[in-house]
Amino acid sequence: MKSLRFLHIVLLTICFCFQVKAQRSPNIILIMADDLGFETLGVNGSDDYSTPNLDKLAEEGMNFTQTYAMPLCTPSRVQIMTGKYNFRNYIGFGLLDPNEQTFADYLKEAGYKTFVAGKWQLYGNEKQHELAGGKIGSLPEEAGFDEYFLWQIKELGSRYKDPLISSNTGTQTHEGKYGPDLFTEQVNLFMEKSKNEPFFIYYPMAITHDPFVPTPANSEFDDFDSKSKINDPIYFGEMVNYMDKLVGLIVAKTEELGIRENTLILFVGDNGTDRKVTSYQGGISIKGDKGNTTTAGTHVPFIANWKGKIQPGSTNSNLIDFTDFLPTLLETVNFQKDKSVQSDGLSFYPQLLGDNSITREWIYCYYAPNWGNFENSTYVQDTDWKLYGDGRIYSLLEDPLEQTPLKKEELTNLTKAKISMFESVLAEYEVMEK
Repeated sequence: MKSLRFLHIVLLTICFCFQVKAQRSPNIILIMADDLGFETLGVNGSDDYSTPNLDKLAEEGMNFTQTYAMPLCTPSRVQIMTGKYNFRNYIGFGLLDPNEQTFADYLKEAGYKTFVAGKWQLYGNEKQHELAGGKIGSLPEEAGFDEYFLWQIKELGSRYKDPLISSNTGTQTHEGKYGPDLFTEQVNLFMEKSKNEPFFIYYPMAITHDPFVPTPANSEFDDFDSKSKINDPIYFGEMVNYMDKLVGLIVAKTEELGIRENTLILFVGDNGTDRKVTSYQGGISIKGDKGNTTTAGTHVPFIANWKGKIQPGSTNSNLIDFTDFLPTLLETVNFQKDKSVQSDGLSFYPQLLGDNSITREWIYCYYAPNWGNFENSTYVQDTDWKLYGDGRIYSLLEDPLEQTPLKKEELTNLTKAKISMFESVLAEYEVMEK
């Protein structure tokens, strides 16, 4: 297997000039769960949660075991939507720069109908605009979406029971309804009306983010007051289970419409599990670490399913970074454009089809969320080792919680060589960050 050692030391300029396929372009559904770490799925060894639909999606497709997001929602969303590291285009928490091109912009240009449902949180509120020096974020139509059905564009309300949702036709509170149910229903309705033309659905789910509250599967739901301050991790398990059920409804809809074999379904988490949640995976206790740059804050589940294209039961242990999604989607649809597309990512489309000849050797992270008490940091990692910009070195296999930094002189010669390569990567990016 050949790896790409100095992948994207400078901003990658991609020119997609593929020959157009005779068959219709594939549909794409990208589902991103909120605050869902790698340890939460049954297929990844969870002892606590029931995820039969996602497990089946992995069994009939490809399960990725080394996918890394940013530690927090907005940094991850900006990165996955634009294919760029945050130092290039992150303007503040809760904001997506309206001048940026997103995967929806490109796919719309390629002739796709585009739809987004779920959590937006990329336009910002007054406080977020102030923190960003007066900058404002993006509305969904500014980010390439024809239609939308979203929680938290400008107005703030419940995302779960009695949700406040904005769509192309306005904003309203849906009394007695459950937000994740409505988002999923709208995804399926969009599929139904778009089944005869290529479509792209981006579904950044509202679930499983806190507040941790009863779902409609719980007898407590009907009497639950959506204005209550309840936020109890005891409900996290049923929220994971309910999230899995919703994914199953979407997959079933592709079957019902007869479009399953022409639809690439991608499911991923946006960052690690909430720090209020402790889960068990293979008998090992894992405390969520959302917001922090540890493995528990950044290691996320990722499943790709494309019936007839992806080998069923595949496991992929190659490194995947959130910048990789945009170039992958564009290669999937044979995107053609007169001018180049800028991205820091490496397309994993060949890997979906079984070609592992070019893979990542490392992942780079620039993390400056400008939110909460989270520390800014940069680092480079692979599956075994991690080097921070301040010089800290961790063995991810022996110290996944990153509690005991190692000295370079303590390492084997082979590991020293790897750390030296990481140092070169950090130095190159440090120049670009200024």
